[in-house]
Amino acid sequence: MNSQAPPPAESGSGKPAAPAKSVASPRGANAAGQPADVALVSELSKRVIGNVENAIVGKRKQLVLSMVAWLSGGHILLEDVPGVAKTMLARALAKSLGCHFKRVQCTPDLLPTDVTGTSIFNQKTSEFEFRPGPVFTQILLADEINRATPRTQASLLEAMAESRVTVDGKSYSLNPPFLVIATQNPVDHEGTFPLPEAQLDRFLMRFSLGYPSVEEEMRMLDLLQFQHPVDAMTSVATAEQLVAAQQAIRAVHVDPRVRHYLLQIVHQTRHNDNLALGGSPRATIALFRCAQAMAAIRGRAYVLPDDVKKIIAPVMNHRLILRPESRLRKLTTEKVLEEILGEIAVPTIST
Repeated sequence: MNSQAPPPAESGSGKPAAPAKSVASPRGANAAGQPADVALVSELSKRVIGNVENAIVGKRKQLVLSMVAWLSGGHILLEDVPGVAKTMLARALAKSLGCHFKRVQCTPDLLPTDVTGTSIFNQKTSEFEFRPGPVFTQILLADEINRATPRTQASLLEAMAESRVTVDGKSYSLNPPFLVIATQNPVDHEGTFPLPEAQLDRFLMRFSLGYPSVEEEMRMLDLLQFQHPVDAMTSVATAEQLVAAQQAIRAVHVDPRVRHYLLQIVHQTRHNDNLALGGSPRATIALFRCAQAMAAIRGRAYVLPDDVKKIIAPVMNHRLILRPESRLRKLTTEKVLEEILGEIAVPTIST
């Protein structure tokens, strides 16, 4: 266990950080006293991230966030321009764990049954047979999700929230681990149907991959010269191991004062003058679970405030709505979150 206190937090607004509170050293176990098997989570994450980096260059931060989301049982919204390896990320994650992967290209004429599946009448048996759609997989890439109609977008909600699909009154369970990676282009708005706030809230995280540097793009050309690097990838773990890791992070200890720190952040978003809509209780649960996953990936059986700060932006930025006057002042949700973090006292680990 790291006995050193983390460095004081710095305010994103340039103001000095709020004073720290002392927190007793955690036991590395949950409230029931069950130890967290962080070695399993940390080793699995290192293998998967290292394997994916053989195909995707210079995106370690985004790969860590992807693992945090997958371990937390959530789903990812990738908002970025075309051609920055969004599809490659989904394929590489699937190959690294030997998971089934399917892709849906969202278009305005895509029907809900094209995603979930439909019942077809079999003339030989004189019975209806269910033909499963592409959602029956382990990693589903919903490419350009904002080009699908709201009705088709909504067909994914039950699958994302409950890992099951209901067709013609009958429910079908999805095989774990189930992960939806949806993409959307933030530049081209022609012929799109923006995701409503309620559906955005269903995504655990939203982040971008961004453009590579010159050195990273040069290495990318070397990797792609003879074959696609994803085609040469092999699995380094199994889906069963990931499911076990998802259960293991739930035993990561979160000190009551760290929990209070997390709750303060969410509650401050609900009373901030620059925000018309703050974080929901689902956002609180998402922060809690993601902080546990981030701590386990870093090899700790207890959560530090720094773990919360690392995932605050991708977990919260799509759940907050700025007031119109705040947009006119060129404020962003990320800047508002930085100001909120600078105003809240940061608890530290004492020896």
